[in-house]
Amino acid sequence: MTAVDTAPIPTTAPAPAADTAYPAAERAAIDDSARWPVLFFFGNGLLWLMLATVFGLIAAIELYSPNFLSGVPFLSYGRIWPAFTNTISFGWGSLAGLGVTIWLLARLGRVRVKFPGVLVTGAVFWQVGLTYGIIGILGGKTTGLEGLEIPTGSAVLMLLGYLLVVLWAFLLFGFRSQTTPFISVWYLIAALLWFPWSFALAHAAHLLPNVPGVVQSLVAAWASQNFLNVWLTAIGLAAAYYLIPKVINRPVHSYNLAVYGFWSFILFAGLTGAVRLSGGPIPAWVVTLSISASILLLVQIVTVTTNLVLTMRGQFHMVYHSPTIRFTFFGAIAFTVSSVIGLFASLRSVDSIVHFTQFQNGLTQLVIYSFFSMVIFGAIYYILPRLVGCEWLSSSMISLHFWGAAYGGGLLALSLLFSGLATGYTLAEPDSAARYIQILETSSPYLVGAIFGWVLIALGHLVFGLHFLLMLLRIGQPGGEPTLFVPVGEEEKH
Repeated sequence: MTAVDTAPIPTTAPAPAADTAYPAAERAAIDDSARWPVLFFFGNGLLWLMLATVFGLIAAIELYSPNFLSGVPFLSYGRIWPAFTNTISFGWGSLAGLGVTIWLLARLGRVRVKFPGVLVTGAVFWQVGLTYGIIGILGGKTTGLEGLEIPTGSAVLMLLGYLLVVLWAFLLFGFRSQTTPFISVWYLIAALLWFPWSFALAHAAHLLPNVPGVVQSLVAAWASQNFLNVWLTAIGLAAAYYLIPKVINRPVHSYNLAVYGFWSFILFAGLTGAVRLSGGPIPAWVVTLSISASILLLVQIVTVTTNLVLTMRGQFHMVYHSPTIRFTFFGAIAFTVSSVIGLFASLRSVDSIVHFTQFQNGLTQLVIYSFFSMVIFGAIYYILPRLVGCEWLSSSMISLHFWGAAYGGGLLALSLLFSGLATGYTLAEPDSAARYIQILETSSPYLVGAIFGWVLIALGHLVFGLHFLLMLLRIGQPGGEPTLFVPVGEEEKH
């Protein structure tokens, strides 16, 4: 992506490398200024990812075999599952996403990171609050609202930490040298603005007196859906819009399409939360509004998918060569798949079948892991060499990580999705009450598939964690030439 016209809303495609239009020494100075805060966010995010992997594997085993760890109350399914969802969302997803956000704002704004201690302090507050919250969840002290299980005290600490980071981010944006923001920056600013007020409002609604439980559930559903559809999705798309054109050295196919997709995202993404409560004791028009918003998001799905695929046109061979492209493009395709599935799942006719099943959990994993996490992995593979001064040591280790994450994440999501469909159709039968054993037998193979998916994911994460540690120790290949799966010009042998 390169500089565009100075009009407030660019109408032409940016050049492939917006941050290469200025001297390499300036880029190196920006990377040097961002090194420690970004590494802090990445490193701590990776630790939370490892913990989330353990929680997720335990939860998958318990879902298949309820007696597993039945004598350990704080590891029961009712506690370990919300501990997992909050760990992977607020620990890995938010910290790693903020690390990518900081680096992109600095690079695309042509501004050095000043006072990095503020960012680190914010991350510390965030993690202290999150740690206290996860311990509270495992101890049975939660709000009882899905997606808002973290106790209020923990949420306050997390919000204070986030405010330090976001205020610093807007100062960075305000002092940028590149006056025209690129589409990636648009998504990042939207995410930074959207998260704090939805997070704060959701927890405030839980605390305010005389707020009915139905309203609390509605706000919790809205906040949870916003976390997926706005916070994580915006960061993931910002990274994809930067990385794909950057690595293949080509402009975004159509900046007009990117702008249309962005504004449809702004208008409709935040209105989709009530689809989680379809059939519940809330006004029908509220659910209908969310269903309509989900359908209208098709504009964003089509524009983003078309833009990224056409940007890659003629360069699909780079999937065989570049780790960043392989992870990022996989994530982009997962965005399309998860969005289309989410659109159909929002329809009342479909929701009546998959409600109260594992289908929603499968869709959530598809968004958080197969889309967002894969894009963030691609971003880390691109950013880290520029921070530590050496390239990744082994393309084989990167390949093992990719296949573990891709196959594992895909198997996990598909297993939960098909389990939900199978269970839903069985429950929809008139005599379903007499078919409880059949329901268990029907879902059992899919739950085994979910366990195997977690095993593959865990193996991929172990390889990635080791490789990341080697990079921090600067044990890698000499800087300059990126670590590729195979040299450009050769096709990977299968």
